[in-house]
Formats: sequence, C-alpha cells, structure tokens
Amino acid sequence: MDLNIFNVLDELEDMVQSSKKVLGKVLLDEEALLDYIDKLRTLLPEEVHQAKWLNKERERMLQEAQQHAERILSDAQAEVKRLADESEVAKQARESAEEIIAQAKSLAKEIKSGATEYADEILCKLEKNISQSLSVIGQAREELSKMKYTNSSDKNL
Repeated sequence: MDLNIFNVLDELEDMVQSSKKVLGKVLLDEEALLDYIDKLRTLLPEEVHQAKWLNKERERMLQEAQQHAERILSDAQAEVKRLADESEVAKQARESAEEIIAQAKSLAKEIKSGATEYADEILCKLEKNISQSLSVIGQAREELSKMKYTNSSDKNL
C-alpha cells in the first residue's frame, strides 16, 4: 500500500468519524491512534523534505527571474545610453559639418572678393599701360607725320 502523509491523515480522519461518541466526545482506540501518529512521523520527514526542496526551488527560480529581470533592465539602460551617445555624436557631427560649411563659404567669399580685387588691379594697370602705350604710339606717329612733311618739303628745295 502506497502510504503518503495524506493517505494516513485520511485514514485517521475516517477512524475519528467512525468512532463511538459519548457526550459530544469521541472515543478512540489508543493503539490505533498511536499507530497513525507513528506512520505520520515516518512519512513526515520525506514530505517535509519535499516541501523544503520545493520552497528552495521556488526561491531559486525567483532569484533567477530577478537576476534575469535585472540583466534585461541593465541591457535596456545600456542600449538607451548607447542610443543617446550615438544621438549626441550625430548631433556634434552635424554641428561640426555646419561649422565647416560656414567656414568654407566664408573662405570662398573672401577668395572671390580677393580674386575680384586682384583682377581689377591687374586690369587697371593694364589699362594704364595700354593708355601709356597708346600715348607713346600717338606721339611716335605725330613725329613720323612731322618727319614726313619735313622730308617732302626738303625734296622741293
């Protein structure tokens, strides 16, 4: 017969219910009652051991679940930090790019302005040189013209 603590308790309960009653009290066979108590003592350590093991196993599972939850939370916090850092890096990169572009535009404007001024100076000098050259050419032609008339009048003599 497979005895476990619940079977023994059921048998004990049946014995109490089937016993004679006198003035609201139950008369029990002392030997039978002591026999059930012995059976319970015999079975109790195994049942208590199983209960302790179940309780210990439950605690272990709860601890594992807590550790797992903490790992998930830690991983999530690390991911949030990583994304925030990436976002900050991207923001700094955009700001740096905008600053570089602004500097490049400013430098390009300065270069263009400088190139325009330089070209104007060169053209102004060239114009001056050409004017002087035209003036010299004009004077040379006038002298040639005077010589021509002077030579023509000398032939007539």
